[in-house]
Amino acid sequence: MTGSPDSTVGRDELRDLNRERAERLKERVYITFTALAVVLALQSHAESAARALATLLIVVLGTLLAVFVADVVSHLAVHAALPTGPELRHMVRVSFGSLGALGLPFVFLGLAITETMALETALWASAAALVASLVVIGYLAVRRVALTWPQRLIVLLAEFLLGCAVIALELLAHG
Repeated sequence: MTGSPDSTVGRDELRDLNRERAERLKERVYITFTALAVVLALQSHAESAARALATLLIVVLGTLLAVFVADVVSHLAVHAALPTGPELRHMVRVSFGSLGALGLPFVFLGLAITETMALETALWASAAALVASLVVIGYLAVRRVALTWPQRLIVLLAEFLLGCAVIALELLAHG
């Protein structure tokens, strides 16, 4: 029965899950672009692999904390109440769930610290991994959208080109 309470609960849960997925993808895109900008800036400013890793970690954690604080403040402003436990857990999952997108840059910089990889190579590999991550995120965003494959490819290509534009702008600024 379409109008039964059970179907309403199922739709509400599905809507909430989809909203959280959308929020998580948005934060992944945001933190990936942030990390990409930092990695590119480090190519002309990094003194050592350890400092590069520390800089990336500090910027990423600072950005994630800022996003978390923004979520809490906006919740207070809109609801005039502190977030409940489940709401707070949701905010933490959304804010800090995007750290997974940064695994490879941290691995590459770790390899540079151990001198297994040159710092310049680690930074370029990090930039490439971050752009690839943006393409994967884009794929996750369009995979279930009612688009033809050529339209999906256009969306993915546009995201890839935007990532390349970020690289070009950063190189222009720091080149």
